[in-house]
This record gives sequence, structure tokens and C-alpha cells, in this order.
Amino acid sequence: MVEDFFAWVKEQLSQCTVPPKSKTGQGLQYLVNQELYLKVFLTDGDVPIDNSASERSIRTFCIGKKNWMFHNTANGASANAMVYSISETAKLNSLRPYYYFRHILTELPKRCDVNGKINPAELDDLMPWSEELPDECRKSRR
Repeated sequence: MVEDFFAWVKEQLSQCTVPPKSKTGQGLQYLVNQELYLKVFLTDGDVPIDNSASERSIRTFCIGKKNWMFHNTANGASANAMVYSISETAKLNSLRPYYYFRHILTELPKRCDVNGKINPAELDDLMPWSEELPDECRKSRR
């Protein structure tokens, strides 16, 4: 069905039934130029029509970056990316970021050895998808 549509568009352009300089002709030419991308969108229902969800998810980052200190250094940008990744992962796992950060920042010092190192195997219960997180970290279901 999708292939039939694009074949029809190409036929209209090749037969010059639509003037190429008209708005309709320009629209049909755009369809031909974007055929690969449009086929994916038209055949896969999981592909969004726009990138609004992506833009919404980074809005807080874009607004806040002007206010963050040390964002202009490589180490600052790396630290910022780490904190932002933890925050977004917490949100995706239906956690309240403030309480989740408070929990992990109080638990991590307790797990340090004498050299300040933490065994990664001991961090499973602090992951955002862990069932062992306190209830205050979780968003209430409506």
C-alpha cells in the first residue's frame, strides 16, 4: 500500500500532470526525496511523527545549563552528564529524583572501604529499578 502511494507520486511527477514549480509539485517532490524516512514512519506505528517527546525531555537541561557552575569545563560537563543521566533514569523508573538522590547520597558513604572505594557488586539495591528502594523514592500511583 505504501509502495503504491509512492509509485503514484512518482508517476504524477514523471507525467507532468502537476507543474513542478507549483506548491503541489514541490510537495510531491519532497515526498520523493524523503521516501526512505516516510516509509519507515508509515509502516512502523512506534515511530513518532515528530521529536516533541525528545525536546520535552531535554528542556530542563537546556534551561538549567546557564545556571550551573563549572559546566564550562570538561570535568564539569562530565559530572553534569552523570547527574542528569541518573535523574532521567530515576524519572523513567517512576521515582522522585530529589528523594532518590537523597537516598543514594546517604547510602553511598556507608559502603566505602577505608580507601574510599565502593564495590560495584554492592550497588544493585541502589539502582533505580531496584525493588529495595524506600517508598518515599517512588511516585505514588494515581
